[in-house]
Amino acid sequence: MKLGLFVATIIIVILSGFTFYKYEKFIPTFVSKHQALSAQEIESLNKNKPVTTIEVFKDQRLLQLKHQQEVIRSYPIRLGFDPIGHKQFEGDGKTPEGTYTIDWRNSESAFYKSLHISYPNANDAAYAKQHNQSAGGDVMIHGTVPKRATSFPSSASYMPRKDWTLGCIAVTNSDMDEIWQLVKNNTPIIIHP
Repeated sequence: MKLGLFVATIIIVILSGFTFYKYEKFIPTFVSKHQALSAQEIESLNKNKPVTTIEVFKDQRLLQLKHQQEVIRSYPIRLGFDPIGHKQFEGDGKTPEGTYTIDWRNSESAFYKSLHISYPNANDAAYAKQHNQSAGGDVMIHGTVPKRATSFPSSASYMPRKDWTLGCIAVTNSDMDEIWQLVKNNTPIIIHP
């Protein structure tokens, strides 16, 4: 009897360890929560200080919305699962680096809402073609919780502990709501290493 209990305990410990190893990047983190902007504040910013540039600092896991050189808002982010370096090929898990634009948006995104980044540019596509690979595409700024799970309490503020996307830039769903309202199509986005 004691041997059976010991074996069962060992199996449970092994399975728990494997589960933690495989899914620990999705454990929530507690990022500093900033005060959400009101509808009036968003309207005022859009009128008086519209976003002229998005800057992403991959090493700091930070996205900033700027009016000229003034930082309007800053948001914590998560990146592709292999974030160091510039995205070169589909499936490499990297987030692009360089200057792109927000060229379209999707209100029905798999991850809440999304703004499309104009990756790949001509250089990205040519590099991938030289290596007989696809450069990939569909690189987005998007939320962290799929639409089907937004009814869960605190889903709007959920932020995974580690990088997890396929190359996109993920923000909390509540931050995505603000970004969605503040960023217009054709806004430049500069992604720093």
